[in-house]
Amino acid sequence: MKILNLLVIAYRSLNKNKVRSLLTMLGIIIGVASVIAMIAIGQGSRDAIQKQIASMGTNVIMISPGAGFRGGVATAAGSAVSLKMDDVNAIRANCPAVKYLSPVARANGQVIAINNWNTSVNGVYIEYFDIRDLNIESGARYTDEDEKRAAKVCIVGKTVSDNLFGADVDPVGQKVRIRSVPFTIIGLLKSKGQNSMGQDQDDIIYAPYSTIQKRMRGSSTDVQQVYISAISEADIPVAQQQIDSLLRARKNLSLTEDPPYMIRTQTDIAQTATATSGTMITLLASIASISLLVGGIGIMNIMLVSVTERTREIGLRMAIGARGRDILRQFLLEAMLLSILGGLIGIALGVGVSKALVQFLGWPVTLTSYSIILAFTFATIIGVFFGWYPARKAANLIPMDALRYE
Repeated sequence: MKILNLLVIAYRSLNKNKVRSLLTMLGIIIGVASVIAMIAIGQGSRDAIQKQIASMGTNVIMISPGAGFRGGVATAAGSAVSLKMDDVNAIRANCPAVKYLSPVARANGQVIAINNWNTSVNGVYIEYFDIRDLNIESGARYTDEDEKRAAKVCIVGKTVSDNLFGADVDPVGQKVRIRSVPFTIIGLLKSKGQNSMGQDQDDIIYAPYSTIQKRMRGSSTDVQQVYISAISEADIPVAQQQIDSLLRARKNLSLTEDPPYMIRTQTDIAQTATATSGTMITLLASIASISLLVGGIGIMNIMLVSVTERTREIGLRMAIGARGRDILRQFLLEAMLLSILGGLIGIALGVGVSKALVQFLGWPVTLTSYSIILAFTFATIIGVFFGWYPARKAANLIPMDALRYE
């Protein structure tokens, strides 16, 4: 029996019971749509995280103090005083793979202008703007001379500017008071939005490192954190090794001792985020695939019912010359037709749901041809796998017994 004839027979059989066929396909439809939507959500989240990591800057390496000890009790990471300005200067002088370097002095405080706003104030070198790829929308950066004389100038983020002076107001030239210390705004940063942790990267003020360290932290030697940019992405491991070796030598540490500082790279963060996102995508796809399995079981159930209902028809076909393999193909094609039609409808539904999540909820969603092909292929395999047993049962019927069946 030709495949075309078998397809026509399969279509007519399914068309006789439209509602039952649709309900049978429902599990496949939901399963395919779920797989596509879940993978799109997971992939979108991973892309958003990678984009945020890239916004950290170029070839970034971060050095922070490690955990300290007070009264024999370990304190939080970053609480130990293990980095000094001498260490920063030594890194600059002795690590050739380092391109840019900036210590960071952090402080929080009330900022007073036309309005009041509480925000974070970071003291950094000019190089920090190159490390973090921070661009100026209006005004200019401060200079090396401003750093040397601890000038009371600052650069503000978009969120700070909007809350202090109102939206669409250029703050350059305005005076503000930070912890009662007067500053002049000389620049406005281009907006960077939220980072991967949901923090507003525009809710920040930058000022010369020496200014914040002396006027707000009261120390000129302790360093909270150091941001470094390697010469190139390939030089990140080299720079990391050079920095670690130098700091160990300065602090008389052996290679087996845990250092009182942490060195993290942009690559480390990206790999961790990618691994986490990959696990999330796999988990979401696995959960969604359960619907496909349920749909396959539904196909098997209906096909078994169909074989029982059409036993006499099968006997009649065999009596006039149909072979067992023809019956096998007929019922297998019916099962495949159910799964393929369900898969096509599921693809349309999955794509629609994904676009709706972007349109109405603003979720980061990335549709890929991979997820669509995967879901459709899986649906087809499900149809063949769960349709085989009913088709085989139909093909093995004895014609005389089938003709006598009521």
